[in-house]
Amino acid sequence: MPARIDLEQRRRDVVEAAFRLLVAEGFSGLSLRKVAAESGLNIGSVRHYFDDHRSLLVAAATEVGDRMGRRLTRYPAEALSGLTGETAVNSLQSMVEELLPLDRERRVESIVLTEFIVAARVNPIFRPVTERMAADMRQVLTDALGVLGVPDPAEEAERLVAVMGGLVLDSVTPHGSLGADRVRKTLRAHLRSVLAAVPDA
Repeated sequence: MPARIDLEQRRRDVVEAAFRLLVAEGFSGLSLRKVAAESGLNIGSVRHYFDDHRSLLVAAATEVGDRMGRRLTRYPAEALSGLTGETAVNSLQSMVEELLPLDRERRVESIVLTEFIVAARVNPIFRPVTERMAADMRQVLTDALGVLGVPDPAEEAERLVAVMGGLVLDSVTPHGSLGADRVRKTLRAHLRSVLAAVPDA
């Protein structure tokens, strides 16, 4: 058992090293040799876990999705049942913020995921992972909006995904350089408009 724990930890260390390189240099700067140096391992040890930088990137993106998913489990859709007004906005915003770059950890995750999505545009091998992650996110949002009584929750989830995507892009790139306060304010305005359409109970 100790050996297994050590191997799992070493694999996590390699993925964390890939995170740091993706943040610092982007997808083009990710290579097994650089990851080995960043993680303090030799390249043979890294190859024990990942055949090439593509498989490493898939692992990094999958880890991001898993982390987001674990955080979202703290916000089951049924917990939103019966909430109205600002209480509903607060609860929905808390859930959605788990997917936005509002602190160092979530910023790193957002950068890694953005790099992966861009890579998937020209590398079809990555698309199954991005498509699964996107579908899972849409389902979580659709379920939450449905419990809150939002009309046509699937359609509203699509709009919310678009808003979130814009906020992420403008937060982690020079395109917008949005700070956390602006992200929260913009998100809140959108969620209020969405929940304003809920019929009176």
